[in-house]
Amino acid sequence: MPPLRLSVLDQSPISEGSSGGDALRNSVDLARHTERLGYTRYWVAEHHATPMLACASPEVLISAIGAATSHIRVGSGGVMLPHYSPLKVAENFSMLTGMYGERVDLAIGRAPGSDPITAFALQRDRRVAAPDDFPEQLAELLGYIDRTLPVTHRFARLANLPGGPQQPDVWLLGSSPQSGIWAAELGLPYAFADFINPVGGAEIVERYRTQYVPSKRHPTPRVIVAVWALCADTDEHANRIAASSRMAFTLFLQGKLIPVPPVDKALEFLDQHADEVAALGRRRRWLVGSAAAVKPGIEELAAEYGAEEAMIVTITFDHEARRRSYQLLAEAFDL
Repeated sequence: MPPLRLSVLDQSPISEGSSGGDALRNSVDLARHTERLGYTRYWVAEHHATPMLACASPEVLISAIGAATSHIRVGSGGVMLPHYSPLKVAENFSMLTGMYGERVDLAIGRAPGSDPITAFALQRDRRVAAPDDFPEQLAELLGYIDRTLPVTHRFARLANLPGGPQQPDVWLLGSSPQSGIWAAELGLPYAFADFINPVGGAEIVERYRTQYVPSKRHPTPRVIVAVWALCADTDEHANRIAASSRMAFTLFLQGKLIPVPPVDKALEFLDQHADEVAALGRRRRWLVGSAAAVKPGIEELAAEYGAEEAMIVTITFDHEARRRSYQLLAEAFDL
């Protein structure tokens, strides 16, 4: 059995006292760092109207990361397709593949990456709510990228994309049964967000495998599992610096959006809100500790999903702590 591959899902966290620009520059720095460490791919997430996460436009950040790296795969994790025209997304990622070749991934999500008001503000036509037509959007997008639109389709001539013959590798993101059904029907590789939905995810992925319809580009199913993990040199230090994320996500679940807080401030908050933090632990799976403690958890989770790759999400207040976490995991897995 081949060794487990590790990749990065970067949400571009904004620390208290710093700016979104600082967070985006940290993302580029982390991409360079993880490329040197041997990670397989680097995906950036899409979020809107939040003081905690800086990347509202994955394709812009991917372009900067592509220019700063040479061989690590770069992509979106993901582009939230309901906000956009499928043609515009296809053209954006065609341009990226034109510049950075076949190392570009286009992972597509259905979630808004925002609250309902922000999702409405992102609409071009605000006279009515946007239709729930994700399957049709996805089929159109794949038609452009794979050049499979029927000649009778009214947009068939538009499949001559600007980046030339190279195409991004399209993945479907998900944390629910429906996403796995769509990925299987369309013959797409599937990235499952365990850090969002750790309950029942393995069954969703198993159903994806058993119902998978082979496609020309992907004759067999492929699975990535996305995992929230944080490593430090000791278990004690890892749990200490994880306090920043625990505070931020506890408040997020209450509808309160804040930048990632400093560790001491977060520890004080956790002392005062122990019950709420315990509820977070029931809703999210966190792997926190030394590399020796976290590595078995990642391996066990990948085995649970039958995944050949684990994509690591890490948020810390201090950027150097995040760099160190990815370094410790790389050393533990001998990347």
